[in-house]
Amino acid sequence: MAISSEQTAQQVRQVLDGRRRGVRILLPLAGPAVVVSVAYIDPGNFATNIQAGAGYGYQLLWVVLFASLVAMLFQGLSARLGIVTGCNLAQLCRARLPKPVTLSMWVASEFAAMATDLAEFIGGAIGVALLFHIPLLAAMVIVGVLTYLMLMFQRHGFRPLELAIGALVGIIALAYVAQLFIVPIDWRAVGHGALHPSIPDHPALTIAVGIVGATVMPHALFLHSGLTGERIVARSDADRRTLLRYNRIEVLVALSVAGLVNMAMVVMAAGAFHPDHAHVAEIDQAYRTLTPLFGAAASALFIVSLIASGLSSSVVGTMAGQMIMQGFVGFRIPVIVRRLVTMLPAFVVVAAGVDATRALIISQVVLSLTVPVPMIALVWLCRHRDVMGGYRLGPWLAVLSMVAAVLVVGLNVALIVDTLR
Repeated sequence: MAISSEQTAQQVRQVLDGRRRGVRILLPLAGPAVVVSVAYIDPGNFATNIQAGAGYGYQLLWVVLFASLVAMLFQGLSARLGIVTGCNLAQLCRARLPKPVTLSMWVASEFAAMATDLAEFIGGAIGVALLFHIPLLAAMVIVGVLTYLMLMFQRHGFRPLELAIGALVGIIALAYVAQLFIVPIDWRAVGHGALHPSIPDHPALTIAVGIVGATVMPHALFLHSGLTGERIVARSDADRRTLLRYNRIEVLVALSVAGLVNMAMVVMAAGAFHPDHAHVAEIDQAYRTLTPLFGAAASALFIVSLIASGLSSSVVGTMAGQMIMQGFVGFRIPVIVRRLVTMLPAFVVVAAGVDATRALIISQVVLSLTVPVPMIALVWLCRHRDVMGGYRLGPWLAVLSMVAAVLVVGLNVALIVDTLR
């Protein structure tokens, strides 16, 4: 590998010791937030954002903006927890919470991990199937093998996998920037939709909750704390302060990019399909409709970004699942076994004939229903003086975090009530 994990660790130590300055400070410290940013531009986002843009134009852009800001806040807290304690969120929950609560959280988190992997795995497979004109089940096998090969980068330490995932994130971002120059956009309507909240009807509410679930993701909250806690061990308070300062910059940049890509997905779908093709609700429909409307370049960019998203997010989802299991129950299984187990629900769904895009949407709603659990635990731990010491959350940030969590819970409750009616 051109840049090894050992070299990166040495460069970070030079930063902490004050021997590395200027722009050269940022590169070795970047990595964890880039990895977790994949969770915010995965195939679940493709599915919910296509339905939002095609069906409602720019009206649900505010949901994407809200979810991106909440994600940025909580990923910052997760990274902060890992840097200060050296432990991940699941480990701290097991150490600090009653055993029944811990087991309940573990079960909920495992369901969330399976829902995450369902979306990511099926999404990547849809892209491969469309690109090579092969059956979806065959494409799923290909994606499974490619994901496992990418996971093998972990044998060489943290840096090779960070660079590989960072490259895929770059491909997704560039593809959507290019699409914005191909598809006609009403930028005034973009601004109005981003800043004026509205939920037109019940299907829009379902999509809105799905957008939140596809953006504020439980497994990313667990993973970020582990990545920052294990990557570089702080030797002093000065080290922690430096790591926290640059971590805030990385979270801001990486998740801002992910948030903008998310919004670009909705904008692209709105410009391409609404209102004349508002019936476009599935990923394969979107791909096939783009070609006659805007040419082969638009559909090619779309499918390349989908495959990059599916591969990278499947890798990140498997990493998070391992961390969740090891943190909550102290049990670790070989990565290939974990990969096979989490792939199984996706094969069952597809073999049963369930619509793949519909399965993606439902999986994102499941994620939104489970995400308050790690959100509340994260705020509680970050406020705990015994856990964080002098780095615990101040009252204003704690209040802001709880308000964001309550708003997410409120969206979920609104969906449940509206559905029962």
